[in-house]
Amino acid sequence: MMFRVITPRVSPGQTVKVIGSCPELGNWDPHLGVTMTAERAIPLYTATVPYQLPSSLEFKFVICDGDHVIWEEGANRTQANIGPLDFRGRERWRATGVAIPVFSLRSEGDFGVGDFEDLKLLADWAADSGMSVIQILPINDTTMTRKFTDSYPYNANSTIALHPLYLRLDRLGEITDEATRKRFSRMRIELQQLPEVDYERVIEAKEAYARAIFEQEGEKTLNNPDFYRFLDDNFYWLIPYAAFSTLRDKYGTPDFRQWGSDSKYSASRIVNMLNDDDERHRIQFYFFLQFHLHTQLLEAAAYCRSKGIALKGDIPIGISPDSVDAWQNPELFNLDMQAGAPPDDFAREGQNWGFPTYNWDCMARKRYSWWDRRLRKMAEYFDAFRIDHILGFFRIWEIPSTEVYGLLGHFSPALPLSPAEMDATFDFRFSAEMARPLHSTEGFANQREALEAGRADLLPRFADLLFVEDPYKPGHYHPRIAGYETEMFRNLPENQRAAYSRMHEEFFYRRHNDLWRKNAERRLPAVVNATTMLACAEDLGMIPACVPTVLDEFQILSLEVQRMPKEYGVILARPETYPYQSVATTSTHDMPPLRLWLMQGSDQAVDPSPETCAGFIDAHVKSPAMLSILPLQDWLSANPELRRPDPTEEQINIPSNPRHYWRYRMHLTLENLLNH
Repeated sequence: MMFRVITPRVSPGQTVKVIGSCPELGNWDPHLGVTMTAERAIPLYTATVPYQLPSSLEFKFVICDGDHVIWEEGANRTQANIGPLDFRGRERWRATGVAIPVFSLRSEGDFGVGDFEDLKLLADWAADSGMSVIQILPINDTTMTRKFTDSYPYNANSTIALHPLYLRLDRLGEITDEATRKRFSRMRIELQQLPEVDYERVIEAKEAYARAIFEQEGEKTLNNPDFYRFLDDNFYWLIPYAAFSTLRDKYGTPDFRQWGSDSKYSASRIVNMLNDDDERHRIQFYFFLQFHLHTQLLEAAAYCRSKGIALKGDIPIGISPDSVDAWQNPELFNLDMQAGAPPDDFAREGQNWGFPTYNWDCMARKRYSWWDRRLRKMAEYFDAFRIDHILGFFRIWEIPSTEVYGLLGHFSPALPLSPAEMDATFDFRFSAEMARPLHSTEGFANQREALEAGRADLLPRFADLLFVEDPYKPGHYHPRIAGYETEMFRNLPENQRAAYSRMHEEFFYRRHNDLWRKNAERRLPAVVNATTMLACAEDLGMIPACVPTVLDEFQILSLEVQRMPKEYGVILARPETYPYQSVATTSTHDMPPLRLWLMQGSDQAVDPSPETCAGFIDAHVKSPAMLSILPLQDWLSANPELRRPDPTEEQINIPSNPRHYWRYRMHLTLENLLNH
């Protein structure tokens, strides 16, 4: 059994122990209890007892200071009672932090984009400001076409490999050819001065520089004992990734279905590649890149911890269909389906992320080893992590691969309704006409086919229906999400509209609670228990009633965003009411930052004052939430000297645009920030 707990701040010389009603936990003797350890920059203490503990176990946590024992208040704990710690006279541990993508950092030493070395300067500033956490977006390799579309950080070609974008080039070595060296120096100065990231030019330049160093002195790296250890520890993902990247370059596409005889993953084929001098050399270049990326990030993470700063990573919910993961382990994914999100205020047509959904049954048969390896690798760098779209562990919004928009997706797994059940239970007269478009699609079978034929004008017509047929159980139906906004709904008799609304509410918020809760309870332990990182959820959107209970059960922090309140009918949440096991924030990367949001809510579009912004920030810092992590843009909004002149330039992502260019960059350097 693993015990884990967030403690108050523990002074040097003090120890945290778990004691309880069995010999393995000292039979309530603090001196014989199990000592817990905290490995990271967050006081998350853990202890593992290699024994099948009885269900009747009672236990408590204590802090030992020599012979003095500080006992946890309240009743004894059981396996069903795992609430937050309560030590009388000691405040719960709380911390503030800053959120910013690595690519958005700006320093005097970068190459037109933030890199891992810049995290050290950010840690200096965060520590000087009294913060304890730096939160970043995913940093996995997204190299597909080397075009601006690769700037999307949630579409990685590997769930483990790091992005070459984040290399600090001068740490690789100095190019000996003077003309080449001067050319890169001029290019660096030019790219540094740009107001935004020029993704295409930066990645081209960084790869060219790295290749030049690799050809010049790559053998030195490949013969380094540290490299041998890295290769030995990471061969299970590194060799397939390097082979995938080499074949992507060879065929000019990451879509491995177009690779002919190489379209199916083959370990023997990779062995043959490694035995061929030319192909081995190409593969070794990717070994070289990943070794240096690993070394630079590991060093940055250690520096952050030395400053008392915890590094919080981000684990995307999806994987790219054109990734080494899908190529090597296709059985783990439903490649004929796409994950996304139902319509909301950010995307009225819904979101289609294009990621295949997970084959959870197959993952379970393999004891979730894919997740375990992924998390263990992350734990080498991070102290905490954000589980992107944690609702996907309960159920996912699934869209057939033939469709473009997320609007006509469905939740999976689900309990679809039969027409007879609808008629008997909801007093609703079902007609098959309600489950197909009212208007002719003029021979097009699906949205993608109509779009490719240049008939985008037909696509909205697909939305005017009340039900979507279940793809796994023909003749059974899901209410169309937000079907009450359609013309078809408005044309129903009043009693039918009322019946449909009741059905819609029941289906999406109550009908699946038990099913979705059991799903999460089977899947989340593989993520939470793989490491000692602190798990934080992104639990925004349509939240089933079972979600808060499950998050508490697994001690996963919820996400609280003031402008996305979780209480029905509330327009703006009150930070003073947030639960302790939560992360409070003013904005996320998918939202307009604080100033821009306040401007958009004003009839006169007036830029809010620093004092107004400071009021919002203070409310979050003073909230009961364990962590208050705010975007850098929002922290700077409270300072008239540091805030960006134009707040419309601060938004990182626009979710309604699937081809958005992720290029936001700080308007001042980290050195300027440190000196202020």
